[in-house]
Amino acid sequence: MKRVFMTGITGLLGTNLANELLLQNYQITAIARDPDKYKGNRNSNLKLIKSNLHADLTEYLENIEIVIHIAAETATNLIRYSDYEKINYDATVLLFKSAKKQQVKQFIFISTANTIGYGSLASLGNESRKIRSPFSQLDYAKTKLKAEEYLLKNAKNMAVKILNPTFMIGPYDSKPSSGKIILMSLGKKVVFYPPGGKNFVAVKDVVSAIINSFESGNTGEKYLIAGENLSYKHFFEQLRTQQNRKQFLIPVPKFILIALGFMGSTVRFFSIQTSLSLVNTRILCVNNYYCNKKSKEQLKMQYSPIENALFEAVDYFNSKK
Repeated sequence: MKRVFMTGITGLLGTNLANELLLQNYQITAIARDPDKYKGNRNSNLKLIKSNLHADLTEYLENIEIVIHIAAETATNLIRYSDYEKINYDATVLLFKSAKKQQVKQFIFISTANTIGYGSLASLGNESRKIRSPFSQLDYAKTKLKAEEYLLKNAKNMAVKILNPTFMIGPYDSKPSSGKIILMSLGKKVVFYPPGGKNFVAVKDVVSAIINSFESGNTGEKYLIAGENLSYKHFFEQLRTQQNRKQFLIPVPKFILIALGFMGSTVRFFSIQTSLSLVNTRILCVNNYYCNKKSKEQLKMQYSPIENALFEAVDYFNSKK
């Protein structure tokens, strides 16, 4: 029975991963600031500890074979770089050092596709491409990239694999996180959508990639975990189909989004929190598309249609009404 330690168990990916690991009879030790927020399955193989990422977690890593570090600061409204750095970088370094002390065999870091240069449908982004604007101005992406660079530089005597998932869709998004895009459409008669596009991936495919990486893939490598490349218009059309209802989709012109972003950045200058900013609205205007060839070849991944993940996500949110 393999023993794993994981962070971020209360989130979308963490909950789905814990469910699958328990199903496969893994022994899980996980930390959470509030264990009651974990809405996944439980059995005797799950040890859930009330703690935080800044605590000394060394004692909990004894006899652990694999660390899966999922937890991150992903909020879009924070003002300072340091708000992201203390979770996405500082806490990662602290956990990595604790894992080394306990001679953990593998450290699997769940990063983001945003640290990798995106491409167009004609020339998809891949693991060899460097981060591109506007993500290179995004504090979340910058701090995740800083953590990646530290891990790759210090990957000695412990296997380090970095997974870079795109935008995850699926059930158990209790926060919600990426599920906010589902709630933008669910039950609405009118939906406004931006001009850009992105890559969407089923959260259960990301779970499969993590578990596959236990035995597959190379240490010191990054792997894009990417599903389907869709414009926002196409995405909301698929979401409308899943709901089987009449819904008007109205495009928001780029100049309006940029104007809103400028207003948001002005407000943020006065230390007022808002998700509106020039960086965030520019992200909505680009087509950030990615290739999954490397993960298919080296992690033996097989990706499912995003419509399956949309069905599960819609069903989950409807069940919570």
